[in-house]
Amino acid sequence: MCIRTVMTYASPVFAHAAAKALHRLQVIQNKFCRAATDAHWCVRNSILHRDLELPTISKYMKDASKRFFDIAGSHPNALLRAAVDYQPPHPTHLIRRPRNVLTDPPDALTAAVESFNDVNDTHD
Repeated sequence: MCIRTVMTYASPVFAHAAAKALHRLQVIQNKFCRAATDAHWCVRNSILHRDLELPTISKYMKDASKRFFDIAGSHPNALLRAAVDYQPPHPTHLIRRPRNVLTDPPDALTAAVESFNDVNDTHD
């Protein structure tokens, strides 16, 4: 089984987990990337992700959540559609719901990788 599958199982539900838990998963992914490419310690993680065209854990989970909610919103089961169709609480509300991850800002590593990708897209 792929390590990414194990790490991101049920990601639409766990995508809004504590930042510390997501950071731990990101550290594991970074270590695997570094080991797989035999990259030197001074190579930035954002460069590794850009070169491998590999999304960060938070970006992957956000994309998986978006796909999940898009599919669930048009599902024939009325109960599933009703579970997806709700008004999210105010962003400063303490209780986080799975759909809140779609409106959360990206973490620092994801923002750095996306900025590298934007720069590369403008130079192509």
